[in-house]
Amino acid sequence: MRIHRALARAGVASRRKAEELVAAGRVRVNGAVARTGQSVDPAHDVITVDGKTLARPMKPTWLVLHKPAGVLTSRPDGSDRRTVFELVPDVPGLTYVGRLDYLTEGVLLLTTDGEAAHRLTHPSSEIERTYVVTVRGDVPTAVRHARAGIELDDGFVRPIAVEAAQGADRQWLLTLTIREGRNREVRRLCEALGLEVRRLVRTQFGPVRLASLPPGASRPLTAKELSVIATLGVPVDAPAG
Repeated sequence: MRIHRALARAGVASRRKAEELVAAGRVRVNGAVARTGQSVDPAHDVITVDGKTLARPMKPTWLVLHKPAGVLTSRPDGSDRRTVFELVPDVPGLTYVGRLDYLTEGVLLLTTDGEAAHRLTHPSSEIERTYVVTVRGDVPTAVRHARAGIELDDGFVRPIAVEAAQGADRQWLLTLTIREGRNREVRRLCEALGLEVRRLVRTQFGPVRLASLPPGASRPLTAKELSVIATLGVPVDAPAG
């Protein structure tokens, strides 16, 4: 990574201030004065600022949480409502990768790599997300319309895949795979299709599946999951071992 980014990630200064430190000759890499725009490997290079050595960076933490309904995807706000951070280990710098609304369940990624979190949720990443929605209504007609695409108030939506299976008590299980990740997109799509949403579960985000993870439980991402995320253009480090 570029030297100014390494300094910023180490908490030395903002990227702009880090560039000023480099330009002023106050930064050294392996004993030599750093150059503006220079590439470094913080895990192996010895980087100093005003003679003080930067600590070796710790590998980022990556978790998947099975978010239950009735839990906020936010930091504690002083209210009695639980947040996702009460369900995962207390890791400094942990942030969520996108949001799930209060009633939505399922896969929620959390990481200490804030830049990777931003890149994963940016529309340009086009990461696939799969949802299983329990609905009532005219589902066969809704499926046809969904496959053709629906115009919402913030743009046109056409799911990558749409499948439906009839369930009990006049309910259907509608499986939708999308790439956009807009605010409450699946709920708004179902509303536009004339469907009543009874339950909404995100079963997959990119390579990470919900599988048998119980509600409220979390686990570290596997090396295989992290390697797939890396191929999506997100720089992450696989866990040791």
